[in-house]
Amino acid sequence: MDQHWYVAQLKPNGLQLATRNLERQGFPVFCPLHKATRVLRGRTTQRPAPLFPGYFFVSLAPARGDWRAVNNTRGVSRLVALDDSGPKRVPDALIEGLRARCSDDGMLLPPEEFEIGDRVELTAGPLAGFVSQVEALAPDQRIWVLLELLGRPTRVMVNPEDLRRAG
Repeated sequence: MDQHWYVAQLKPNGLQLATRNLERQGFPVFCPLHKATRVLRGRTTQRPAPLFPGYFFVSLAPARGDWRAVNNTRGVSRLVALDDSGPKRVPDALIEGLRARCSDDGMLLPPEEFEIGDRVELTAGPLAGFVSQVEALAPDQRIWVLLELLGRPTRVMVNPEDLRRAG
């Protein structure tokens, strides 16, 4: 049976309970985390918190009726459905992209930092695959790269998420 990823809504404070019970039943679970800053008793602390509060991803085979077992798991409120046809599948590319940006324990990794002069490769958009050099760093988190287009250097502004270091 084909396993696909779905979004499940949690009951209040039910992440650990839902995760433990679903994994015990054999369902893979993914909940990306980030460092959330909180002020507690006048002190600023950073603690792991879900990237999507109140929701997480679960992999199941709907043809087997697995969604009923997930909906009846302690800690889970329900699988997210947009209409009466049942839960909606999450694109595999979205889960793969999130997992690529997370450590093994699900913590979101900080974005890669670039410096002027770094050789980079564009990974998204119409210029994906082009190798370039970082020319300038803008304060609004944009990066200016110098591409060789039509035989002459051309300055292009890109998001840091669309770049990776060239090998």
